[in-house]
Parts: sequence; structure tokens; C-alpha cells
Amino acid sequence: MEPTNRSSVTMMQQDAGERPRKTGVAGMRAMMAMVAPAVAGALLLTGCLKPAMIEADHVWVRLPAVEGRPGSGYFTLHGGTGAATLIAVSADYAIRTEMHESMMSGGMATMKKIDSVPLPAGGEVTFQPGGRHLMLFGVSRDLKPGDNTLLTFTFADGSRIQRKALAVGAGDSAPE
Repeated sequence: MEPTNRSSVTMMQQDAGERPRKTGVAGMRAMMAMVAPAVAGALLLTGCLKPAMIEADHVWVRLPAVEGRPGSGYFTLHGGTGAATLIAVSADYAIRTEMHESMMSGGMATMKKIDSVPLPAGGEVTFQPGGRHLMLFGVSRDLKPGDNTLLTFTFADGSRIQRKALAVGAGDSAPE
């Protein structure tokens, strides 16, 4: 009498005259041997791809040195698969926020308001001390060093992203 437990070949397949397929542990190993190279290749490629959506990191704000004066905000935006235009940034602990750019002109540091900032597909835009930055007007006295404030980034197509920004004291070092 033939044994009834055929762990590597199903009885129905053999009885139907089909090519036997491995099942159980042997079947799982065979499937992994076929699928593993494709999965590994896909994982390697994802490290090379740019994010599909816009991302923001290194988000922080410097509190005003004197109450009633403006604070400032900094961040880096990473473009997604398509170009975008940043048109506004708001902060939940500020009455008003403006985008500005610092520059040297005739040996003097000057600053001007900017209405929009293009973000190329897959590109990067940095707001940092001495360059592009946010001016935060009417910063709440409730926001203290070490707290977080929520920044909302608005783009010309109507999309928005929100990121927490670490609040840093006026004389403190920038976060790493």
C-alpha cells in the first residue's frame, strides 16, 4: 500500500496527471528562491528613487531675543516626483509668518520678503540662517525653548504638509 502523506507533492496533482508541485517547506523554499532576487532588486532600487511626495526635515524655529520682536524659522524641503512652488508657511504659535531672504548689498546685509519659492522635482531647498528663512511675527510667549510648534507648508497646487519644529532659545545653538 502506498503511503498517504506526500508532503512534497499533492496527491490531487499526481492523480490528475499534472506536473507535481512542491508543497510545505520544500514548496516555500522553491518559491523563495524564485522571488528573493526580484524583491532584493526592488529594495535596492527604492534607495535610489526620490520620494514621490514633498518632504521637510531639519525643521526648527529660533525664538525672539526680545518679546514682541519676530522669531525665525528654518528647514529643508525635498522635492517629490514633480516640481512644486512653496507659497506660504504658517506656525501655530505665531500670528503671521513670512518668507524672507537675506543677502549682502553694497557691503550691507539686507533682507527682502519673498512670495514663492520653486522646488524642483527631486531637488532641495534650504531655509537657513544667513539665507532664506521664515520671519515669525507675534510669537506666543507660551512657546518655550525645547517645545515644538507645528509648521504648515502650503504649495501653489493647494497641497500642504505639516511638520513639528523644535523651538530654540535666541542665544542657543542650532539643533543638529
